Formats: sequence, C-alpha cells, structure tokens
Amino acid sequence: MGAMDMQAEHRQQQSFSPRLQHAVRLLQLSSLDFAQVVHDALGRNPFLDLDDSGDGGDGEAAPVDAMPLDGGSASAANDGDGNTDASSDGNGESDRDIWLSEAYSSSRRNDGDDLSALDHMAVENSLAEHLHAQLVGQAMPERDLLLAKVIVESLDDDGYLRSGLDELLAITDLDPAATLDEMELALQRVQSLEPAGVGARDVSECLRLQLPLIPCARERALAEIIIDDHLQRLAARDVEALAHALGRTPLEIEQVCERIRHLAPRPGWRVGAAPLQYVVPDVIVRKQRGVWVSQLNPAIVPRVKLNRAVAEMFQRCKREAGEKITGGDKAADKPGERLGDSSDASHSELSRHLQEAQWTLRNVEQRFSTILDVTDAIVRRQKHFLDFGAMAMKPLGLRDIADELGLHESTVSRVTNNKYMATPVGVFELKYFFSRAMPTANGAACSGTAIRGLIQDMIAAEKPTAPLSDAEIARQLARQGLTVARRTVTKYRQLLRIEAVDRRRRVA
Repeated sequence: MGAMDMQAEHRQQQSFSPRLQHAVRLLQLSSLDFAQVVHDALGRNPFLDLDDSGDGGDGEAAPVDAMPLDGGSASAANDGDGNTDASSDGNGESDRDIWLSEAYSSSRRNDGDDLSALDHMAVENSLAEHLHAQLVGQAMPERDLLLAKVIVESLDDDGYLRSGLDELLAITDLDPAATLDEMELALQRVQSLEPAGVGARDVSECLRLQLPLIPCARERALAEIIIDDHLQRLAARDVEALAHALGRTPLEIEQVCERIRHLAPRPGWRVGAAPLQYVVPDVIVRKQRGVWVSQLNPAIVPRVKLNRAVAEMFQRCKREAGEKITGGDKAADKPGERLGDSSDASHSELSRHLQEAQWTLRNVEQRFSTILDVTDAIVRRQKHFLDFGAMAMKPLGLRDIADELGLHESTVSRVTNNKYMATPVGVFELKYFFSRAMPTANGAACSGTAIRGLIQDMIAAEKPTAPLSDAEIARQLARQGLTVARRTVTKYRQLLRIEAVDRRRRVA
C-alpha cells in the first residue's frame, strides 16, 4: 500500500474583480450605448448627478454631434482659423448651439405660442401619403377612390404590389362587393401616379411603366422588346447576345440598354430622402502647427458627477447609526431589539448605490482615457494616410498598438470596435486603420488598404470599352512590385463594391 503525503504548491491565477469585468463590458460599447448605460445609472442612483459646470475648456475641441458615415468632413463647420461658421449672439452662444439645445430637448414648447426648432423642420411624406394626395386631387367616384386607396396601402417601400388582386378583394368591405375588373381599373389608376413605375407587380412591369420616359420612339420600342423577352440578358449586360438575337448593332443595343439602366427598379425610393447612416465621432483629429493632434469629442463624454451632498448625508447617517447601535447594546435585552437592525437593509442598499456610482465615474474616466491613448497611437503611425490618402496607409496590427501602450490585444480590439474618428478627410471607424502587411518585391510591406486604393485607381482609369479583369489587375500590381493573388484582387474589388469586368464593359 502506497504511502500518503502532502505537498504545498504555489500557483498564480489571474482573476477579474466585478468592477474590472464591468469596465471591460462597458469598454466595447458604442458611444450611444455607453451614454444610455450612464443615463440609466443616473436615473436610478441617488449618488449620481448631472455635471453642469463643464464648459469644454479653452483647449478642447468643439463638439461634433452627428456626421454622415460616408466621409463627411469633421472640419466642415470651421473656418481656417478654427472658428465656427455659425453666427453667435451677444452672449457668445452660436445659432448651432441654440438649435442643438432645442433639438435635444424633449419639452421645449412653453405655455405660449412659441415653437421649438423641431417644429420648423420639414417633415417628408411617405410613399403612401404621396400617392393618397394625388388620388384626392382626381375626380372619381367614392367607390373607385376607396379601391385605389386599398391598393396604395398594400404597396411596399419599393413601390411594388406584392399581394394579388384577389387577396385585396377579400379585405374590401363594399356593398355590392367589388369585382376583379374594378380592382384592375383601380390598379391602373395607381400605376398612372408619380413616381412612374409605382404599383408594378414585378421588375418587368415596373420598367415597362417607365418606358414613356424614353423620348425616342425607336429606342422605346426596342427597350420594350428587351424588357419583355430578354430581361436576363439585360441584367447580365450581354450586349453581343442581345445584338445577335434582335438583329441590331452592338452600339445600338448598348445605347438602348443604357436608357433602361436609367429607369428606377425601385420607384418607391424616389419619394423622400435616402436614409443616411449617422455616427457621432468619439475623437476629433486636426492638424495644429504641422502636427496631427487628437482630442475627445465633448459631445460624447457623459457629464456626470458624484452628488457629494447625498454622499456626505449618507456617511453621516451611518456614523450616527453606528453610535446608536454601540450605545444600545447594553440596554437591549434581545438582538432583535437593537436600534441598528431596522436600518441595516437600507444602509446596505445605499452602500451598493454608492459603490456603483464610484465605479461609474471611474469607468467613464478609464474608457475615454483608453480611447484617446489608442487614437493617439494610431494617428502617430498613420499620419501619412491623413496627409496623402489611402495609398499611404501603413500595415498595422492590434498587437502593435497593444505593445506600445502596454495593453492586452483584446482591450485594443474592444476600444476600436464601434468607435469613430473624425478627420479633415472623413469619418472612419478606428478598425479602418488596421490591415495586415502584404509583402513587396523589395522586401518592404504594404497594407491591404493601400492596395485597395491602387485597385480603385486602376479601375477608375481603365477604358470603358476594355475594362481590366481581376487577373490583369493582379499582373499590373506585380509589375509594380506587389505580389497579390487574383482571388485577393477579386475580394478587394468586391469590398469596393465594383462590378465584375463583364458588367463594366461598354461597346464603342
């Protein structure tokens, strides 16, 4: 039988405290989500209060509230001296600040007849409202108007009628009941409205309804044949096959196809403005005295502080309760009769709120300090991109920034997720500045972003009658010392949302 013995073993194990776990979760949130978390804490925690004392300071950047994600300039509101274009009143408050304060206020209208800024904003009509307004202006019996309105309400956002007329008959409550011929007539009325093509049941019918927009009768007749009988070849841009099938020259077919491409396959999108995706940049980067400098956007930093009056009152109550408990121990016959027992639960709950408030303030400071540190490191390494554009982008990995700042790679990944940088050349997600290194013939490295910029320039300069294939682009890159596989060129071209060579080809 073996002998039993005991050994002492030292082992190091990393563990995350609840506060650190909470900070890590908050770090990966976008600015909007993080602001909502702080707002929720502010509403339920009596130890948190709004900080109205912050005025931005002399050295801070002007707030940037929202910008289009498609590369809007962060300095568009500034002149050459850094002054804002918005006019200001005698108190130094600009019209833009007044407008934003009105827009973000939920209850700006007072008891009088004054209107808020939101009341002066134009409201765009929906597709259904746009069509109903046209129907009301037409002279028709009330029965026909009702049937036309039923069809309008059944259209989708693209302007198509996806439901069958027999299905619509079942939901109309008329006496006598509506017939299929009446529904067909109502559909024709809707299809005669603007925008042209609305009320179609498929793409072919949608394009056919827009044929009157082609002024030339000969081209209009040929376009109708192509739409009715050769829609697949039109979509594939197979000009040669269309020319052979219709007995026309490729140049004539190309001209007619170009006319068709200018028609709207989704006519409903013509009503109202196209939706824009807006982001609030976390950091603003500007060039000051020849050096690129990054600053936090004050608009995304929550203005929250510890309510010291409530905290001091709570601490005083705890001290007084402790003194009463100490003095009451001698007089109390039973533990349940002690003066402190009734207040233990409330003190425990308030203690948790106080701890949460302290954590929230630390997390706000740590979050934005880390974001600014990571952004500074990115700007230092990618300053040539800010000066010269995408082709000057250097290869950069998360580990490079993590090693420079002494952070974990996962922390840098969380910081760069859903965080945006506003620069004079556009608004970019922080992840945009990271790309793997691509080897070159001379032993140097080139970033994938720079190669995408080269591919985009090559395609922009190609001849429409002889576009470059992905293989030819790869060969041209190789002649410049960049070894890029053809499939990589295809992937980059698709990321740039550029069509394949066959769809870019034009007939001379």
